Amino acid sequence: MKKNIHPADYRDVLFEDIASGARFLIGSTVHTTETAKWEDGKEYPKLIVEISSKSHPFYTGEDRTLDKAGRVERFKQRAAKKK
Repeated sequence: MKKNIHPADYRDVLFEDIASGARFLIGSTVHTTETAKWEDGKEYPKLIVEISSKSHPFYTGEDRTLDKAGRVERFKQRAAKKK
């Protein structure tokens, strides 16, 4: 890694995915007030994220269906009203 190209507050940060429970230790400048211990026993700043590559359907291959039936039914009702 080149020296003197990163911001002064660049450090390792623990990212925790609440959807899957996965944790990642990645270099970042994100501001956080929480801390947590990592596998190496050291304490790092922690940021909670809602979704990551461990829980996103694009990366996991899982198809998470939302209320598609309700949407389709509402669409059919609107289409029927216009006819």
